[in-house]
Amino acid sequence: MSKAQTISTTAIDPTAAAGAAQFLSPVVLGLQALTINGKQAHWHVRGANFVGVHELLDTIVAHAGDFADTAAERIVALGLPIDARVSAVAAKAGATGVPAGFTQSDDLIRAVIADIDAILVDVRAAVDGLDEVDLTSQDVAIEIQRGLDKDRWFLVSHIAA
Repeated sequence: MSKAQTISTTAIDPTAAAGAAQFLSPVVLGLQALTINGKQAHWHVRGANFVGVHELLDTIVAHAGDFADTAAERIVALGLPIDARVSAVAAKAGATGVPAGFTQSDDLIRAVIADIDAILVDVRAAVDGLDEVDLTSQDVAIEIQRGLDKDRWFLVSHIAA
């Protein structure tokens, strides 16, 4: 290959890459917010279920971070940037239900479930929309949905009657 030849940053059509980034970017920002809000909840949980909820929230935070990384890396692998700075995450997340201070475990769990539900709206939109854009990116969204559904189930099980 001569020096004059260039290598494309991705094998996917640039229009498809832009479409994939459009669907995955809100997912990344929501997951970054869940990472921050989940850690806030982890530090401030109170009540009889303290240890179990404290540890479960740590697991959910780790999953959210991993999911965000997977989606962000897919966008970058397609040759596009992702803006997941704190200001972008805050703008996407808006007001959260996770309180600033010490809170009983059931209330914190409900708040984290609400945050997950908000992310799942974007994830489901990505799964549906990426079907026509890029199946590999859709697979990333499906993987994230599967994981969030499981984490949500674990949380709901703590407060189910």
